[in-house]
This record gives sequence, C-alpha cells and structure tokens, in this order.
Amino acid sequence: MKTHSDRKSGLHPRNRHQAPYDFDALCQRTPELQPFVFVNEHGTQTLDFADPAAVKALNKALLALHYGIAHWDLPAGYLCPPIPGRVDYLHRVADLLAESAGKVPTGKGVRVLDIGVGANCIYPLLGAREYGWRFVGSDIDPVSVKAATLLAKSNGLGGQIECRLQGRAGDIFQGIVAPRERFALTLCNPPFHASLAEASKGTERKLRNLRNLRNLGKEATAKPVLNFGGQKAELWCEGGEAAFLANMITQSKVFASQCLWFSSLVSKKESLPAAKQGLSRVGARQVRVLEMAQGNKISRVLAWSFLDEAASRQWWSPMAHDNA
Repeated sequence: MKTHSDRKSGLHPRNRHQAPYDFDALCQRTPELQPFVFVNEHGTQTLDFADPAAVKALNKALLALHYGIAHWDLPAGYLCPPIPGRVDYLHRVADLLAESAGKVPTGKGVRVLDIGVGANCIYPLLGAREYGWRFVGSDIDPVSVKAATLLAKSNGLGGQIECRLQGRAGDIFQGIVAPRERFALTLCNPPFHASLAEASKGTERKLRNLRNLRNLGKEATAKPVLNFGGQKAELWCEGGEAAFLANMITQSKVFASQCLWFSSLVSKKESLPAAKQGLSRVGARQVRVLEMAQGNKISRVLAWSFLDEAASRQWWSPMAHDNA
C-alpha cells in the first residue's frame, strides 16, 4: 500500500524523514494515531493535515518511533510544530558548528540556548536525542516553561534540558544568560505575524489550503478552527518577524563573547536585507544564511557570530571552557 506523499525533497541528508511516512509502523508504535489514518482515492495512506488532533497524534508517533520520546503532549491551544522542519534546523546548524569544531560536535559539552522554547519543547528534545546536546530553553509564558520542563523530565532529560522563565517581554538574552555562561549556539523560531488579526488570517489561509489539497473525494467536513495552534507569544509580536529579528540582533551584541553562533529561523525572505544591515551595524564578523526546503516550502536560518574564523576554532579548545 502506498503511503503519504513523495520523497520529501530538500531535507538535510541526516534528516530521518526523507522517506514517506510509514503509517503502519507509526500506528504500531502509537495506536492513537490509527483512527486518523485513511486511504485516499489514490490508494495512498494519509491523514487530514487540517485536523489539529490528527497532526498532534502524528507528532507523538514520529517522536516516539524515531527519537524515543515516549511522552509528548501539549496544553490545549499551544503550537504543534512540524517535526521534519524543526529537526532540519538542528541538522543545518550542527553542520555550521562542525566548520569550526572539525566535525559535528556531540555530547553535553555543547550547550545550546533555545529562545522561545514553547510548551512543545521540540528543539531541546530533538537536539538532546540527535546530538546529545545540553539545552537551556527560555520563554515568557509560565505555562510553556512548566509544560516544557515536564516534557524534559518525563522523557528522562531533566538533567539535560533546563527551562527558564523570561520575566521581561522586551528582553531576549538579558535575564536568561548568566554572566559566565557560554553557549555554542542559540536557536529561535520567532513570532511570524505582526498582530492577532494577521495571525488569524494566516491560520485561516493555512487551513483553507490544506483542505483544498486533501483528496478525500468528498466535501470538506473538518470543523473550522481559528487557532490551528499557538499562543500570542508563539504567533505574533508588534512589528512581526522583522522587528523581532532586529531586536534580537541588537541585543546579541551584549553577549558577543558568550556565544559562538546566534541563529534564528527566518520565514520571510523580505526580512533578510534589514537583518543583514542590522548585523553589519553591530559588527558581526561572520554571517550565514542557511536555506531549508521541504517540498515547495522554502525557509532559511540566519546565523551570525561576533568571532572570526580563527577565534571560532579556538572556541572548542578545552582550555576555553570551564562550564561545559
């Protein structure tokens, strides 16, 4: 029997999700996914990707089958992330670290800061399983911090993933990064939209497109969902993605010596020119744009460092670390 979709072109070579989803194996590992799987008119196993409950069940199954994350859940209404795209970000930045480390660095000596960890805790969970990295996750939402902490502990990663509450909404690094802390990398999936109205329109458009794409051979019956998942801080901020990036770039300068590479997902290519100008103003020594593709969807990671290449290589010297 055929399974959902063709090979996912554009994913990183180490991405476990190159091939179509094996729904039989996924359902065997996570039986609660089974009710959402059906065979469409083309004889292909699939599920309704416009149904939040189906997508959540798929995520649980993917995490359990491929990453040994047996316990994963979300508070109602919180963002449910696409696993293949999230892990692709990690693989891309792992290669970036490898340029100065000599190989992809693994283990708890690699400390990573996830800005906006969210209730899903997805980057720390995946990064801990794929590379053994140690994470600090920050968020301004107490519910997200509590949920992410519980996920880490439930999967035996409480000693590897620490979640911290950001008490000031305008601060990104201040109040989270201690004076002597050092991080090889920071990650961020910034708020995409500039307002609640824009976020709602984006959600409605996403659902409409998903319903048009699904080949059920019948009228769409999914109940309308205004919020496909995501709280205010996860979906929008004043000024949207471009403003958030500008703020992050400005604030990163203060912590220039404490982090090897800063990075952020950039969904809108229109956000890049202003971000690059901002990086020039703050004196970034290295700037990279790492493209990611999944099918027809293109996104990118913007990464920057205040260290030159020689200093980047020195970062990995055992003498340069005293808190790894």
